[in-house]
Amino acid sequence: MRKTVLALIGLSFIAGCTGTKNFSSPGLAPIPGSVTYNGQPRTKLTKSPPGSTFPHDFIDMYGQRVEETYMIQPDRSLKIVHREIRPIHFYR
Repeated sequence: MRKTVLALIGLSFIAGCTGTKNFSSPGLAPIPGSVTYNGQPRTKLTKSPPGSTFPHDFIDMYGQRVEETYMIQPDRSLKIVHREIRPIHFYR
């Protein structure tokens, strides 16, 4: 009985680790400083394949470091798929 429970826990852990990321959501809303804040960029990313991602880092109006990841959609528009906001620490 105990071996069965441990095996089920182990399998569920492994299944959770091997899952793929699902980026089918509409994405995050742009904030001031985002590449897509004033709409989509005028230039289209024609050399990058759809589904590829790239990072963009900036400092927001509150002085926090923002790291965003964009994904290129099939129509060559950009979608924010990840955002992380970190405070900036000044050391003396």
